[in-house]
Amino acid sequence: MSQTRTTLITGGNSGIGDALAKKLVGEGQRVVSVGLEKPDWTHDLLTAYRADLTSMAETRAIAEEICRDHAVDGLVHNAGVILPNLLADAKPEDILTLAQLHLGAPMLLTQAAMEGMRSRRFGRIVFVSSRAAMGAPTRSAYSATKAGVHGMARTWALELASSGITVNVVAPGPILTDNFWGVVPKDSEQQERMARNVPVGRLGSREDVAHAIGFFLDERSDFVTGQVLYVCGGTSLAGLSP
Repeated sequence: MSQTRTTLITGGNSGIGDALAKKLVGEGQRVVSVGLEKPDWTHDLLTAYRADLTSMAETRAIAEEICRDHAVDGLVHNAGVILPNLLADAKPEDILTLAQLHLGAPMLLTQAAMEGMRSRRFGRIVFVSSRAAMGAPTRSAYSATKAGVHGMARTWALELASSGITVNVVAPGPILTDNFWGVVPKDSEQQERMARNVPVGRLGSREDVAHAIGFFLDERSDFVTGQVLYVCGGTSLAGLSP
């Protein structure tokens, strides 16, 4: 990015969001993080807020506050929860919770940031989705809402293209984060087996995904919109055995 921009990152306090925040700050960019917790580090270029994005009212309030106090040029919706269950134990309520977190929250945040982006004729919206959008055992609510992200992003890409705003999706495969270890025990035989089953021969890092997001945020990526980029080591092609 050739000039200083401000990027709002949901879930910027951990995992992929934390890696992206550090990458952007390291490049001299301003970052606004919003999540259940603030990052455990500080910087002059980092501003942090707390909010529960599964709450529609709380999300609307924090969106208005952030966009009142900051000229948001980029929005990376990274916050996400898995809530795994096989079909027999799946709860319809989980679909509603994840629909708000994965779809409702970015809608409210984008609506708040959109006017400023349009006035500056520049905006970058990036969703962090998942390879699980293609289907994965125990992921009924998660895969359904992540697949919904793809459709919503393409719709926004068409609506916002004439305003200088691009909308894209990064869909990670198995990435070594707390979300991953919440399902697969850390350093377990299952983790090693999964790594062997990835076509490139390893599990992904937070930095792998942050690098891909950085491409979509770049000012030079203005001819790329409505796209889904799988950062998955080839698992979107070959599948992934647990």
